[in-house]
Amino acid sequence: MNHYNQSDDVFLHTSANKSLNSSEIMVTWDDATILGLKVSLAVILSLITLATIFSNVFVIITIFVTKKLRTPANYLIGSLAVTDLLVSLLVMPISIASTVSQTWNFGQIMCDIWLSSDITFCTASILHLCVIALDRYWAITDALEYCKRRTAGRAAVMIAVVWIISICISIPPLFWRQAKAHEELKECSVNTDQISYTIYSTFGAFYIPTVLLVILYGKIYVAARSRILKPPSLYGKRFTTAHLITGSTGSSLCSMSSCIHEGHSHSAGSPICINHVKIRFADSVLERKRLSAARERKATKTLGIILGAFIFCWLPFFVVSLLMPICSESCWFHPVLFDSFTWLGYLNSLINPVIYTAFNEEFKQAFQKLIRLKKCY
Repeated sequence: MNHYNQSDDVFLHTSANKSLNSSEIMVTWDDATILGLKVSLAVILSLITLATIFSNVFVIITIFVTKKLRTPANYLIGSLAVTDLLVSLLVMPISIASTVSQTWNFGQIMCDIWLSSDITFCTASILHLCVIALDRYWAITDALEYCKRRTAGRAAVMIAVVWIISICISIPPLFWRQAKAHEELKECSVNTDQISYTIYSTFGAFYIPTVLLVILYGKIYVAARSRILKPPSLYGKRFTTAHLITGSTGSSLCSMSSCIHEGHSHSAGSPICINHVKIRFADSVLERKRLSAARERKATKTLGIILGAFIFCWLPFFVVSLLMPICSESCWFHPVLFDSFTWLGYLNSLINPVIYTAFNEEFKQAFQKLIRLKKCY
């Protein structure tokens, strides 16, 4: 009986050891898996960050070295690229460390600087899309008058307004946030207790700009569509130039090669020569209209893709940001989900330059020349 009990004890002890070893193996396997996932996540986010840096740098360099692209409209695109570059250099690297470790290890002061930079640069990136759409809207609906006002100085004013609004949205949290010098900060996030600020910041940085973008894009689409569908006029102000050219240089043009009709030679001033010049100019005007319509279609398509990408990237983040303080007790969002939405928003800083280089023919050509030039060296 005692031997039996002793054997049972040995058996139970052996079973317990096996169970303990299995548990240790499971814990070790789980830790290894978690470490592998963290390394994989860090590599993926680092690649996104590097791609964002290089794509925006190429857009900036392309505008800088290509004289044809140095226009007020492209200055706005260049400013957007600079803003997205700041996001990739000053916001995304620190966010990688915070996202992977799920804790904050940089202190309160660095937290304040990083949060302010995050809000300022991301808001500025979003608002740049608004001023680009606004510039496009004025250019397509009031082309003649706006061409006179579309200067580098005006573009600079629009960019300055974007940064002023962005700073005004990012500064308020600094006034009520208190530094905790004696406490270890585990999380760096905007205080959601201030519901008024949450509404102010989310509406100022996303909801109002989105409504503005949708309205502007709708009007741009309607205006571009009417210009594309409107049949080209063969007569009008442009043919005043045709008549003037015919009257001044048409005679010498026709005297060199006389116009022959039904076996009769006509002099330079004959109606047939004038009609010939009219037809030539008509074809030229029609061709210009066709090219203009094609450009309008491409520009409108590009703006639509930018708008769609912007809403896709930022809508989830701002919906969650608005809901969290409002229904803090009934709503719960997993930190991983919130981090995913945050990085989806950062991804917009990579998508913007890719869209411009892929769908804008002038940028694409300049970009290809720049790549070929680099290969030569």
